[in-house]
Amino acid sequence: MLFNSIEFLIFLPIVFIIYWFILNKNLRLQNLLLVVASYIFYGWWDWRFLPMMFFTTLVDYFVGLGLKKWDAKQNKRKWLLGTSIVLNLGLLAFFKYYNFFIQSFIDAFTFFGQKPNIHTLKILLPVGISFYTFQTMSYAIDVYYRKLEPTKDIVSFFAFVSFFPQLVAGPIERATNLLPQFYVKRRFEPDKAYDGLRQMLWGLFKKIVIADKCAPFVNDIFSHYQDFSGSTLLLGAVLFLIQLYCDFSGYSDIAIGSARLFGFRLMQNFAFPFFSRNQPELWRRWHISLTSWFQDYVYFPLGGSRRGKWIKIRNIFIVFLLSGLWHGANWTYIFWGFMFAVYLLPSLLNDHPKPMTKIVAEGKLLPSLKEFFQMTGTFFKVVLVTVFFRVPGFREGFDYIGTIFSRSLFSMPEVSPEKTFYFIAFFFLAEWLQRDKQHALEIHHYRIPKFVRWSFYYVMIIIIIFFGGNQQEFIYFQF
Repeated sequence: MLFNSIEFLIFLPIVFIIYWFILNKNLRLQNLLLVVASYIFYGWWDWRFLPMMFFTTLVDYFVGLGLKKWDAKQNKRKWLLGTSIVLNLGLLAFFKYYNFFIQSFIDAFTFFGQKPNIHTLKILLPVGISFYTFQTMSYAIDVYYRKLEPTKDIVSFFAFVSFFPQLVAGPIERATNLLPQFYVKRRFEPDKAYDGLRQMLWGLFKKIVIADKCAPFVNDIFSHYQDFSGSTLLLGAVLFLIQLYCDFSGYSDIAIGSARLFGFRLMQNFAFPFFSRNQPELWRRWHISLTSWFQDYVYFPLGGSRRGKWIKIRNIFIVFLLSGLWHGANWTYIFWGFMFAVYLLPSLLNDHPKPMTKIVAEGKLLPSLKEFFQMTGTFFKVVLVTVFFRVPGFREGFDYIGTIFSRSLFSMPEVSPEKTFYFIAFFFLAEWLQRDKQHALEIHHYRIPKFVRWSFYYVMIIIIIFFGGNQQEFIYFQF
């Protein structure tokens, strides 16, 4: 079920009404409703994958209990953790990477003059498998390292794994944050619910008015890049990065806002990354839940930055190569991750880099000239690398970038999405003015008159309905 669909527009109020007005006095029934609603939400896409999610959830639930039962027997605890990791990664590897590795194997042998008699399979990728796999793995790992007490409440655990707002495309929640929220009675808080609705509205605006309006131009430019000038290809790459961000962060905003309607707090997944001044700051602000997952479960176990500069560099490259592979079964995604690791090298080689922890131009209306050029340089470095996120292969990617840096870069673009530019300008302005908030529509009601606020919300809704692009599936569903 898509957030930007009529089905979800009907589904959400029904679940909300039953949750707060019928089952509000029974916590366990509320959690059970969320499980049922989440399975309906996921099964709306393809019900055939519900048993797989049910099975993996059940296995990890009993793995957690086993880790507690055999607390003093380390060998058995290792076997239990290994069972969880092998099962989760095994299913992920089969559905997402089987054909990729088989085809790479065939290509390697063909290059040396031999073609093995191995065939790829027609495999349908379960939507969201990369997200809920990492979420359940983090539970088993945290229980193993005794950072979290395993739950005996099977309904709460199933609700944690399948929670429909963030099930399909994150944020990738940690059990330490989300699971305990299912144990305590929730109380409806109007202010938080209203803020959740505002965040959902902003997410829908980014998805429908920005991302979906950019999609036709991006599709046309990337599909026929040989026919366009360098300036047009640069425009296409910029529009694709904006589309990618608004599509994914829009989903996160709707997910976080939806969760608040039911009394849950999800982690922030994007913190206005387009206003980053360098690459390390960008990765603290982009897809935060995935970045922090790899940091906690890959980077730190490998030694982090504690074992010297070169081990730190090795660990960073491992993390970003895995991050690229997580995004898709294609060598272009791995190269995309590799290039971001390369971008980080200057700060890694600097023994005492200056961390960009404060918000850019904090307390000011405009950035300094230095900050402006830092943000612009970071943005366009990301634009160039993200080309490989969109093209089918290396040849197309390098041809695309090669044309950007040709003489035709100085010509006028052959595509001009003028109306979309106005909405993009508004998007950047709103995010810039609210860059110290959780989302761009986080408004303190006591500062702005009610009439002005509600007029603005209605205008936003009208823009979404009448000026939005054709319905597009969320890009990160494929991951």
